[in-house]
Amino acid sequence: MTDTLTDDRWRQAHLGRLLGHAMRRFDARVLQLMARDVEVPLALSNLAARDQVTAAHVHITRHLSLNGDRLTDLAQRAGMTKQAMAALVDQCEAWGLVTREADPLDARARRVRFTPTGLAWLRAFQGAVAQAEAEFRAEVGDDVATVVAIGLEAYAGGVAFGP
Repeated sequence: MTDTLTDDRWRQAHLGRLLGHAMRRFDARVLQLMARDVEVPLALSNLAARDQVTAAHVHITRHLSLNGDRLTDLAQRAGMTKQAMAALVDQCEAWGLVTREADPLDARARRVRFTPTGLAWLRAFQGAVAQAEAEFRAEVGDDVATVVAIGLEAYAGGVAFGP
């Protein structure tokens, strides 16, 4: 019988590690495409091109609803602490992507909302994701890409994210 601890190649090729590498590659490609998008304001494009915008900043792009959200709800949806999300929101606010407004339902609370610049960023994100997905399909083939998408959707708890 082989001692599994003497052969540790599994640590480099297990599913969790591969998913992590794939996600980092995908996010990096999305940010690269966004840096080149002519619809993205030049200052944001330059930040993305110089790796100042990170995958962490993409959490806001992925999770902030179009109607805005309280910071605690946004942090929870993104799987982050409220403090970490507050720091990201501060940066995104300084870049003009989001604003904080009074919550009409609770005078003590604030809602984070996209600005017009943030909505342009979101449109660029949508286009970059579509292109990165098309590149993934071209690299692995339509059949494999479809199976991967179905498998990841099932693994993620059956949450459908749309076409």
